[in-house]
Order: sequence, then structure tokens, then C-alpha cells
Amino acid sequence: MVQTPIKSISIETFLKLPETKPASEFIDGQIIQKPMPQGKHSTIQRDLVNAIDSILKADKIARAYPELRCTFGGRSIVPDGTVFVWNRIPRDEDGRIANVFALAPDWTIEILSPDQSQTKVVRNILRCLSHGTQMGWLIDPEEELVFVYFADTLGTLDQQPKISIFENKEDLLPVPEFAKSFQLTLGQLFNWLEE
Repeated sequence: MVQTPIKSISIETFLKLPETKPASEFIDGQIIQKPMPQGKHSTIQRDLVNAIDSILKADKIARAYPELRCTFGGRSIVPDGTVFVWNRIPRDEDGRIANVFALAPDWTIEILSPDQSQTKVVRNILRCLSHGTQMGWLIDPEEELVFVYFADTLGTLDQQPKISIFENKEDLLPVPEFAKSFQLTLGQLFNWLEE
């Protein structure tokens, strides 16, 4: 992970810089490049976004996006997965999906990479929750567990959200209320790594 502390750059200036691969994020005045996704990360990301979309998109409930830049609250982050309720998806004047998403997602999903700081990822999830995100998932492919962060207990950045850890294959993973038609067990999630 590359960290470049830049004290004088604004978020507006950051957003004008060329995109990097993997993506760079703007957090607390620093440009931080995310690690390159590897096999487990990419498999879970692709299959999870597709699975969520297969249930929620058809009924125009919500849409799931991989690696979508979200800019809000002085940060510009690129979660591994985001889900936006249908009526909150930014649109151009012609009704098409906009390129710029200047808001927090309704559901944020992060997949921990081997060289990634869990602290930085958790801070991004907490920042999302404090800006209206309903739920955050932190998936750890190596440990085969999922941390779920619930926003309904979070009022300000000073408060701690309720966090649950799911580590049994038969555990049904909680989802935000709008996504209740989407059901996935921990075992199903990690079985994607065997297919």
C-alpha cells in the first residue's frame, strides 16, 4: 500500500488527478493506494456483487457496484462493493446513471486483502455509517469470517456501532432492511472460492 501524505491538496484537486490502478483513496488529507486485488478477493467481489444484483436489481430495489468511487464527508473512497437503493442512485439530466457518486452508499462491503490495513478499512466503514450507510461488511477470506457493522446504533462518530462476527458456515449473514430478499450464509459466501 502506497501512502503519500500531501498536506496542501484539496479533495477537489485529488478528484482531478488521473485514476490509478489499483484505485487510490483520499483519506484525511492523504492519498492512499489500495492493494492490488488477488484471487480470493476478486472471486468473492465478483460473485457477491452479481448475487446481490440478481435479487435486487430486477425489482428496482437497489444496485450493487464493484470498485465504485464514493466521495462524501471530505473523503473519496473506493469500497470493494457498494449497494445503493434505487431512488438514491445519482442520475444525469437524461435519467441515466451518473458517473459521479457524491454520497455514501446504503451498504458498503470491504474484502480484506493480505497486505491491507484492517484499521484503515474499518475506519472507512465507520465513516460510511456516520454519513448514512445502513450497514457495513468486512469480509476476511483468510479467516473465513465476516464482521457486520450495524448503523442503527450509531448516531455520531463518537459512538460505537454494534458489531457482530459471523464465523459458522450455517450463519445467515444480516443485510440492510431494503435487501431482505437477498439471503446468503457464510458457507455459501466462502464456497465461491471452491467453484
